[in-house]
Amino acid sequence: MAGVMAPLMLHGRVAIVTGGAGGIGSAVSRHLASLGARVAVAYIGDPAPANELVSGINDGYSHAEEEEKRGPRAIAVEADVSDAAQVRALFDAAAAAFGGEIHILVTTAAVLDFAYPALAETSEAAYDAMFGVNARGTFLCCREAANRLARGGRGRIVTFSSSGVGSLRPGYAAYAASKAAVEVMTKILARELRGTGITANAVAPGSTGTPMMYTGKTEEDMARYIAEAPLGRLGMPDDIAPLVGFLASDAGGWINAQVIRCNGGTI
Repeated sequence: MAGVMAPLMLHGRVAIVTGGAGGIGSAVSRHLASLGARVAVAYIGDPAPANELVSGINDGYSHAEEEEKRGPRAIAVEADVSDAAQVRALFDAAAAAFGGEIHILVTTAAVLDFAYPALAETSEAAYDAMFGVNARGTFLCCREAANRLARGGRGRIVTFSSSGVGSLRPGYAAYAASKAAVEVMTKILARELRGTGITANAVAPGSTGTPMMYTGKTEEDMARYIAEAPLGRLGMPDDIAPLVGFLASDAGGWINAQVIRCNGGTI
């Protein structure tokens, strides 16, 4: 895909990345910035990772005269995506920092609770937490984007599902169900946006080497995931980010209402 990507092909566009300082989210934020986009990195909790990421992005472009005139390439914004008021404030912050128009939404924020080996043992609190961020959070962000993204062919919504929707792995019932909701929501949204020029697609990674993936796993668990992979390894965040960049660009403009599995062939 690198051959398709022209340098600064997202120049002049503004992106919001939820979960933007996390494992996949941080790779997406960096990649979109490398393509010329200005990025609002949404985070929750500890601000240090988001501030470090934003500082690194901005330092990488601070010597370009044009960039200095136009302000920062990235900002960090704390936002709980399950709260409608905070989602609105996130979009407001991006618009204020970068000049009004927002073009790209990427929703990588997610919750996965590994404490429960089966649906029969899953707590209501864990279910609510996963659906609160994964499904409700995506809904709130997409609703805001549907009303506020640039029209005319440059608006892009990229949600995040999971290849777990297709693998049906025991222990992932609530998580996979929350991501299945994201897939259906994204496909319907794409149709509802007819006439706006905004596309909506979902990316569905497989097992990816992030802190969320490693949490609660034994070495034996990880070895099993790797053994299942046709390419003999876990995916990495940098394997996912170029797909998001492509979908966010003009080159991806004919792809709409799709769920794209990015998993090295595991399913």
